[in-house]
Amino acid sequence: MMDNILASKLYRPGSVGYVSRSGGMSNELNNVISLNSNGVYQGVAIGGDRYPGSTYIDHLLRYEHDEKVQLLVMLGEVGGDEEYKIVEALKAKKITKPLIAWCIGTCADHITSEVQFGHAGASANAKAETASAKNEALRAAGAFVPKSFDDLGEIVREKYMELVEAGKIVPQPETPPPAVPMDYSWARELGLIRKPASFMTSICDERGDELLYAGVPITRVLEQDMGVGGVLSLLWFQKRLPDYANKFIEICLMLTADHGPAVSGAHNTIVCARAGKDLISSLVSGLLTIGDRFGGALDGAAKQFSEAMDKGWSPMQFVNEKRRLGTHIMGIGHRVKSINNPDKRVEILKKFALDRSNFKQATPLLDYALKVEEITTAKKPNLILNVDGAIGVIFVDILRHSGMFTPQEAEEAIEIGALNGLFVLGRSLGFIGHYLDQRRLKQGLYRHPWDDITYVMPEQEFDLDRVNG
Repeated sequence: MMDNILASKLYRPGSVGYVSRSGGMSNELNNVISLNSNGVYQGVAIGGDRYPGSTYIDHLLRYEHDEKVQLLVMLGEVGGDEEYKIVEALKAKKITKPLIAWCIGTCADHITSEVQFGHAGASANAKAETASAKNEALRAAGAFVPKSFDDLGEIVREKYMELVEAGKIVPQPETPPPAVPMDYSWARELGLIRKPASFMTSICDERGDELLYAGVPITRVLEQDMGVGGVLSLLWFQKRLPDYANKFIEICLMLTADHGPAVSGAHNTIVCARAGKDLISSLVSGLLTIGDRFGGALDGAAKQFSEAMDKGWSPMQFVNEKRRLGTHIMGIGHRVKSINNPDKRVEILKKFALDRSNFKQATPLLDYALKVEEITTAKKPNLILNVDGAIGVIFVDILRHSGMFTPQEAEEAIEIGALNGLFVLGRSLGFIGHYLDQRRLKQGLYRHPWDDITYVMPEQEFDLDRVNG
């Protein structure tokens, strides 16, 4: 569009005024007039409806009285009789400026049947409405009518030069067009510009022939049987971790998938499902309970144990420091399990991580945490290394000692919450299971039994008059 405006010199006024029905043909008139004169002063396309808002004669008379317009052009068409009003105006000398006129649709004379052209009014219902009849009438009234549309440009040039020679048009030096920015799409295709990205991603690319996870084609992910752990390592860490690390991730997801309906997250999910909410709402209600008190201790345990070890504290110093500060050791303690009734999930994790035939790396932080457990369980049997603590310290060992992460990358993974993500992802499986279970069982709205609630009310009735003064 901008190229057409520049090529047709529409950025500055010329001396020609035109009127046409067709907007598309107006573009062609702009081109023809700019090539054969000093260009368009004003052009109007009145539209092809049977009853347009304005007519040819309205605009031609307006141009006749505008001293800036010296040459008139009218492009009519087959159908209707508006062109004959121009014929009458020419005869009555209401139009005295040179008028170049042409009515398109002369090909209709060679078609035996009635023809409806593109516009609603472009249909000759009488011989006088044919394009040929209109052209003859205009020529007879004094308009300059070419033999065909192809000759329109020659007549425009001829009449323009006559006006120049008569001094009615004084050509002006051609001024350079204003600077117009290159079309954005074209400039981008040429590689001249780039659009600032709304956001960045480095883990997945779906634009090519094949989906990529951190640069790895999805077919290779399946062919090499990377499993869920391998996919998670690509999407979360942009790395292909060793097989034992991927297996550890999958074990974590299985062990944290569910812990019964009594825990807060599952309870929330069940209550929400029984209230008739959808799966997403029910799942989110359960996930929102995850925090330091429920399931969100992985990051905290990882930070506390790794910071203590990095400071060079002995396990006893670590325990004593936490006692002095009066704070809990994240990842230590269980409401039900104890040293005498161990958590089977933790036993599975310890057995897997301490088996050097499969888990092919050192686990110094796990060793440190087990020594802390020896101290805490000597004080109280249930102060065991719980599943959050076990997952947290073992994963820190993977981050630090698998050879796949720099110290900075390992620290960043802990800081941004990657470890808690394991619990969130794993427990989502169980929450969805509880939702589906409740819907399958067609359980109704849950209301907590009043006999399971301790009501703590004021011992005596308030004297409201005295309270209100």
